[in-house]
Amino acid sequence: MKKSARALAALLVAGLSLTALTACGSSGSDSGSGSGASADSVPGADALDKATGVTNVEFWHSMTGKNAEVLNGLVSQFNAAHQGKIEVKAEFQGKYDELVTKYKAAVQQKGTPSIAQVYDIGTRFMIDSKQTVPAQAFADKDGFALDDLDPNIRNYYSAGGKLVSMPFNSSMPLLYLNVDAFKEAGVDPAQAPKDLNELGELAKKLTKKDADGKVVRAGFGAAIYGWFVEQLLAESGSMYCDNDNGRTSKASKVTFDSDKSAEIVQWWADLVKGGYASNTGRNTDDAQAAFKAGTVAMHLESTGVLRGYKEAAKFEVGTAAFPKTAAGDQGGPVIGGASLWISGPGHSDAEKRASWEFEKFLTAPEQQAVWHTGTGYFPVNKKSLDDPKDKEWVAKYPQFQTAIDQLKSTKPTPATAGCLLGVMPQARKGVETAIEQTISGSKSAKQALADAAKEIQPAIESYNSSVG
Repeated sequence: MKKSARALAALLVAGLSLTALTACGSSGSDSGSGSGASADSVPGADALDKATGVTNVEFWHSMTGKNAEVLNGLVSQFNAAHQGKIEVKAEFQGKYDELVTKYKAAVQQKGTPSIAQVYDIGTRFMIDSKQTVPAQAFADKDGFALDDLDPNIRNYYSAGGKLVSMPFNSSMPLLYLNVDAFKEAGVDPAQAPKDLNELGELAKKLTKKDADGKVVRAGFGAAIYGWFVEQLLAESGSMYCDNDNGRTSKASKVTFDSDKSAEIVQWWADLVKGGYASNTGRNTDDAQAAFKAGTVAMHLESTGVLRGYKEAAKFEVGTAAFPKTAAGDQGGPVIGGASLWISGPGHSDAEKRASWEFEKFLTAPEQQAVWHTGTGYFPVNKKSLDDPKDKEWVAKYPQFQTAIDQLKSTKPTPATAGCLLGVMPQARKGVETAIEQTISGSKSAKQALADAAKEIQPAIESYNSSVG
């Protein structure tokens, strides 16, 4: 569910250029070149009828723990329904960044998996690799309606108005609340902060010190994670990169060095310096542990941790919408998580068709309800929320209703679609460095972000040049 910040940066400095990668793909329909493939270029349902024996589907994923358990259950269910015809083999490939690195190596060796689960910020890379068959082409071939997919989730995984990959595990950012801390401080948890100014003022009230003046509970805390800055910019309706967040044409530069970004980073740094916010560094596990331990009253994280927080915390956990940067902002959050990509070159028509059948199965309402209730990821299919079992789960975890309401109220725009950038992981790391520099006082927020934007520019130009 979380997005590692190391993946694609490593790919471009490891000596394996995108030019070499895309050269491995064949031309024409088999290349599956981004959103350009048409319905005529993909196999129909008869491809499986023509196949002899069992069609094997190698499925690379990055799920662990309970998430892997639920996923393997769905795979088993699909295989049982297609016994003797299709067999999906789910194979764990490490964290998201490790999987992408392995995928690129597999391209070089002409041994890609049938389907790969790739995290959200790997989208631009996967399009440019020209190794995949877009979901839109299969949907058009079948006349398969995509309207049931949540519009904001579909918005993220579309390029040129076409769905490039099938959404699968999606998450949203939330503001988590230690309800007990609110009550202890005499603050109504139902009146959660709506913007950064309100959050900052409330953090001061919720900060608790011992007799020696040592902070024992910070009012606010979050990992130094660039994803949160991306979310806040989207909430303000601002772009993270140019060309409508890389949606109208390939992004040629980042725009996170704006005054709005500087306000966000400076706000964060001021809270830490004032002793009202904890600084647990970049490790998200440490920030999560601080909230679960009750040493942080308000906390930014994704929907994916809700169930774990409820089970681990010794206090009542509440949720609120992710804060706006300022009152009156009309933007909204950007979804996170990952999607499924069907490989093209080197795979038979039967294998590609079987992969599409599996993707349709995973995103159907019933299966997404199972996935949602079993993991906490947001269901990509809107109809899943009408499933009786899903309704029962939301009733048990009413905090999740916040995510449902937040997503429904978000208007799909280029800002809320997020930035499509080939070196997005590097850009995110640059913002994290800027946050650290601002907190330490070595640079102003404006200077730190300007330097980060300047430092990422050569990588953007090199990437764009390599893919043409």
